[in-house]
Amino acid sequence: MSRKLLLCLAATAALTACKGETTAPASAPAADTAPAAAGHAFSAEINAGDFGELVKTLSSDEFEGRAPGSTGEERTVNYIRDQMQRIGLQPGNGDSWFQEVAMTETTADESTVLKLDQAGKQRDLKFGTDMVIGTRSGQQEVKIDGSELVFVGYGVDAPEQKWNDYAGQDWKGKTVVMFVNDPGFHANDDKLFDGKRMTYYGRWTYKFEEAARKGAAAALIVHDTAGASYGWDVVKNSWAGPQYDLPAKDDPEPRLPAQGWLSADTARQLFADAGLDLDQAYKDANKRGFKPVPLKAKLSLDLKSTIAEKKSRNVVGVLPGTKHADEAVVYMAHWDHLGKHEGEQGDNIYNGAIDNATGVAGILEIADAMAHEQPAPERSVVFLAVTLEESGLLGSKYYVNHPTFPLDKIAGVINIDAMSVAGRAKDLTVTGFGSSQLEDILKPLAAEKGRTLHGETSVQSGFYFRSDHFNFAKAGVPALYADGGEDLLDGGVEAGRKVAEAYGRDRYHGPKDEYDASTWKLDGTVEDLELLHGVGREIAIGGRWPNWYEGNPFKAARDEMMKGKVDTATPKPAAK
Repeated sequence: MSRKLLLCLAATAALTACKGETTAPASAPAADTAPAAAGHAFSAEINAGDFGELVKTLSSDEFEGRAPGSTGEERTVNYIRDQMQRIGLQPGNGDSWFQEVAMTETTADESTVLKLDQAGKQRDLKFGTDMVIGTRSGQQEVKIDGSELVFVGYGVDAPEQKWNDYAGQDWKGKTVVMFVNDPGFHANDDKLFDGKRMTYYGRWTYKFEEAARKGAAAALIVHDTAGASYGWDVVKNSWAGPQYDLPAKDDPEPRLPAQGWLSADTARQLFADAGLDLDQAYKDANKRGFKPVPLKAKLSLDLKSTIAEKKSRNVVGVLPGTKHADEAVVYMAHWDHLGKHEGEQGDNIYNGAIDNATGVAGILEIADAMAHEQPAPERSVVFLAVTLEESGLLGSKYYVNHPTFPLDKIAGVINIDAMSVAGRAKDLTVTGFGSSQLEDILKPLAAEKGRTLHGETSVQSGFYFRSDHFNFAKAGVPALYADGGEDLLDGGVEAGRKVAEAYGRDRYHGPKDEYDASTWKLDGTVEDLELLHGVGREIAIGGRWPNWYEGNPFKAARDEMMKGKVDTATPKPAAK
């Protein structure tokens, strides 16, 4: 989903201004040699030249946007494996570098229309312009005939909040329409949920899951740029082309027959035709006791999709520990991006340089440093490049369900996703700031560099739920997601936000997210990597066993997992 620091800052600026290593994917050639970094002699230290060379290669057109199940995947995973071998890591999944992840590829027919019958008025909603639609059912054809549309506010059932937008009705066969984000965000009310800070109830993934649990036939989310933290083009690009899911046997959560988004203009017209005002609907939905509102419309749909069962791969390397090899710290980054969009005019390769060739390059740079430094890590260090992040964090979800180290043996996870390339900063952004004792390790390391920690500025964006560390967190394993800063040494906050806004507007999830040696300032990126390297080193050598802070919703799972095994209250001193 990602939606990282740079996008976070862009949203803020906008708001303030307004085992099978020989098994190839089904659609890929049998074997493809990964391109080498020709002529580049890598150093064992973290440095900008090595980092840039890795990003340049991974985001080159030759890798075709690194789509799962494609020729681009084959080249990508082989390249990452080759780099891990060069560094001196060991295969991390038994005797294999790869962890096979089964996936269902669903490609919706983009000529599909949603037909609305509203008080005798017929409207056809077009894919990409008015709406996007898809299915996770695995069915080649989904037909819906005359499903009643009902507005359900934010589509939230949260007993601890005493909030249920679905109360009092049977939802079987109905299509629910809902807003993105939380009531507290649009109401600007700290007494509703977490106020401006998005909870998991605000995430679109939760909303579809809950609608499925209620038995709805379909669900449509109303897009708004502020609430989603990205524009309609991001929605359109992300839902175009192949979409991926874990097979139902690997992921038993409920699934809707059809789900999608409505553009803001389309939603406004839909509400108006029902005699409702969209702006007033936002106000009404923010009030406790909200009741669902019929939209006086029926929806019909004949959604045809091409279904293919394929396989993708996580890449796993390990640096075995010298004393406690059965315990581990995990560095992770997702290697996948949005691939090549056939049929688009001009540049149709979505290279994903920042998102997330930078993260993969980052874990490889840290791996190189750790593999050649002394003293060597006492705990094992896992370097995990996961697939299918852009399709709902699926590769990391699979890994958490099939870990190469038991979860109660993983001391902590450090996720690197979409690194800042804007230069050195006075601060460091910790997404989900205030979550775990991993921050207690990071804070003094940052202070040595004259940097302070803070949370993401755009708390309404829900970034904590939008990258791969979240699957570990849900399982109870402490996870850190931090990189980049807002207050740049060169230009301050204003300069940082301008860079971020330009990325969010022009490059994020688009074909212009490419490596750019002329504008990227990698001194700050290197410093960020040094800090994250320091956190992992203190866990791997210093014996630290961090836990979640008191009050964190994931602490109970960790405490239960570790009962009688590790004293998390008295971590050992940090390594020097």
